Amino acid sequence: MAAASDFRAMEAANRRETIILVVTMIAILAALGFGLDLWAGAIRIRDGSVAGFPILTVFALIFGGVQALISFYGGAQLVLLSVHARPLTPDTVQHQTVLDVINEMAIAARMPVPRAYLMNDPAPNAFATGRDPQHSVICVTQGLIDRMDREELQGVIGHEMSHIRDYDIRTMMMVAVMVGGIAMLSDFFFRAMFYSGGRRSRSSSNGNGDGGAGALIYLAVMILAVVAPIISQLIAMAISRQREYLADASSVEFTRNPRALLRALEEIAQTESPLKAGTSGTAHLFIVNPREGVREDKEGFFDNLLSTHPPLSRRIERLRAMLGAAGAAAQLPQS
Repeated sequence: MAAASDFRAMEAANRRETIILVVTMIAILAALGFGLDLWAGAIRIRDGSVAGFPILTVFALIFGGVQALISFYGGAQLVLLSVHARPLTPDTVQHQTVLDVINEMAIAARMPVPRAYLMNDPAPNAFATGRDPQHSVICVTQGLIDRMDREELQGVIGHEMSHIRDYDIRTMMMVAVMVGGIAMLSDFFFRAMFYSGGRRSRSSSNGNGDGGAGALIYLAVMILAVVAPIISQLIAMAISRQREYLADASSVEFTRNPRALLRALEEIAQTESPLKAGTSGTAHLFIVNPREGVREDKEGFFDNLLSTHPPLSRRIERLRAMLGAAGAAAQLPQS
């Protein structure tokens, strides 16, 4: 009962976080749209009030809403297409083993069996995506299959199963939408400024005593356009790092074997080559950063701040500590 209660608490927390992320995205998109309206003259400030129709603000909100819907219902398929993944079939003994392990971990997690996909890449890696456990996907690389034994595969699949159970897959899909949408509109904002020749809208100098207010609002939106993509990316990275630690611990819960994921991460740590299909938009989904390989393994404050994953060495240390604790508990005399 306690495990079920914890699961419901995690699900509720992730639902709240997803709502907060969507609301934040909409607010930032609306602010950027308002700035474009102010620049274009669609909105004018007269005698302390706002006149005109915010057509670009409405467009920004529709843009954000459509992006959120596409992400929610079709985000998993878009991610799979972007990394050139195909359905994993039992055409070899190794592939059948992966399918068997996914079934085992689904039973251990008491969840529906996710669909299995394969990336034809020699770098060992994996990720989970989808909107909920009933519509989830686990994708592994051929390199992971070639280099991992069954125990190590259980550790990796258990890690990804945790992301599905805790609804991390939904949260991180919405994070990707938020970051991408804000970056796109910010870029559009600056392009509009560039092609307008740097001229301010007449609304900021309309001669009615409100030009200063319009100029201040526009300046604030300009600052937002600069910092919003950076801040949203940092938030996405921080969320992703924390979820990796939680998923590592949950993998041990599913496999009852701290050594499984420990050995897998130690094997991955020996890989120097990054994933060929890795992109900045999907990096946070993978078990290790697909664009950097072991080069992400740095301990400095700014290194960690700008990474989608915790240092691999720190994750390995935590698993070794768990393994040591499990060994010590096993040696305690039975009363």
